[in-house]
Amino acid sequence: MSEFVSIAARQEGAVGIIELARPDVLNALSRQMVAEIVAAVEAFDRNEKVRVIVLTGRGRAFAAGADIQEMAKDDPIRLEWLNQFADWDRLSIVKTPMIAAVNGLALGGGFELALSCDLIVASSAAEFGFPEVNLGVMPGAGGTQRLTKLIGPKRALEWLWTGERLPAEEAHKLGIVTRVVSPELLMEETMRLAGRLAQQPPLALRLIKEAVQKAVDYPLYEGMQFERKNFYLLFASEDQKEGMAAFLEKRKPRFQGK
Repeated sequence: MSEFVSIAARQEGAVGIIELARPDVLNALSRQMVAEIVAAVEAFDRNEKVRVIVLTGRGRAFAAGADIQEMAKDDPIRLEWLNQFADWDRLSIVKTPMIAAVNGLALGGGFELALSCDLIVASSAAEFGFPEVNLGVMPGAGGTQRLTKLIGPKRALEWLWTGERLPAEEAHKLGIVTRVVSPELLMEETMRLAGRLAQQPPLALRLIKEAVQKAVDYPLYEGMQFERKNFYLLFASEDQKEGMAAFLEKRKPRFQGK
């Protein structure tokens, strides 16, 4: 994998790990960092040996938001030419399961990055929020949309309007965070979950992810039709044959992603 400046990327077994590595600025998301994150995610997504991707932050924060120093002098024309959210859009079509391991602050763009992942495991010391309103702006990388779909418009509006931070336990109660663990166990528990998913049939995980994403946007009937097609498609896989044979033979399946 290419040499990165703002992040560190490595592979441990079937898990690709991306660490945001600007701890001196609480991993503020510069445009370069976002481009590097997306490049690393896409490289792992193309790697058949990587079955799960984990994102985390170095130091006291997952990511404390966008790099305000970089954005302070922007204007609409420059933002249009930069098309800076194009990189963010590419995260939406990644097929490999993604887990955010949130160790501290996940604010603004950092929260949007966590919401772009399929699952969020949070340290009990983690905090989430969209403080953009306090700067006279608003989320622009999907925050208003993903948050509203998760918790409903009224709760989302209050949170987005006030810019308040939400502790990990409350985020868990709202269904934003899937697991809350003690800070010292965050990566251990995240890697345990990633390892469990890496043992599952990767094609089934990918098609389940697609179906769940469609469930968010499709009416029920259309979503069920999409689900059904993916169900049928998996019967063309070797993993389906192996999984059912292993069940009948009362042994552990050996999934190959084929």
